[in-house]
Amino acid sequence: MAERRRGAVLEKALLEAAWDELAVNGYARFTMDAVVKRAGTSPPVLYRRWSDRDELVRATIVHVLKESRPAVPDTGSLREDLLTLMREIGTAHVQLVLVMYAHLASYYRETGRSPGGLFDPVATGRKAALDTLFDRAVARGEIRPEVLTERVKTLPFVLLRHEILSTVAPVPDDVIGEIVDTIFLPLVR
Repeated sequence: MAERRRGAVLEKALLEAAWDELAVNGYARFTMDAVVKRAGTSPPVLYRRWSDRDELVRATIVHVLKESRPAVPDTGSLREDLLTLMREIGTAHVQLVLVMYAHLASYYRETGRSPGGLFDPVATGRKAALDTLFDRAVARGEIRPEVLTERVKTLPFVLLRHEILSTVAPVPDDVIGEIVDTIFLPLVR
């Protein structure tokens, strides 16, 4: 007999089942019942935590983004830190980006939410990670802190995401280099 899951272990299993359901079937066919079946649990277990599929989708996205967030590199150079991080995202996280945007298109239409609202950088830890990366560069004197608005900090990653969504493929190294060397670094130095 299988051991009964509880607490954080159970919640993680439910969120992973929800992610698998989203990745395989998309939001249009995403149901609480399908998640219950995939997780091997009962409806009350799921509904005690999330009252509807919108709540569950939001919790699932936060969970997946936290779990998949790459480590912040510390190479001693902003350029190398950005290249390292963007290479990882541009290769290992392509499927994640595609699922987040393509499979969730009907979620955005149905709920009126925007992708930006769903991928809360504070809740997912992305803001703190980027702040760490850029704070190190400021401390090393590599960039001017007065130009580092939130929009500027996210610019290379927005361009990377655009490339992934445009090509539906891993991002070539020369494209990542162009984003960093031709667009981003001249802007912040």
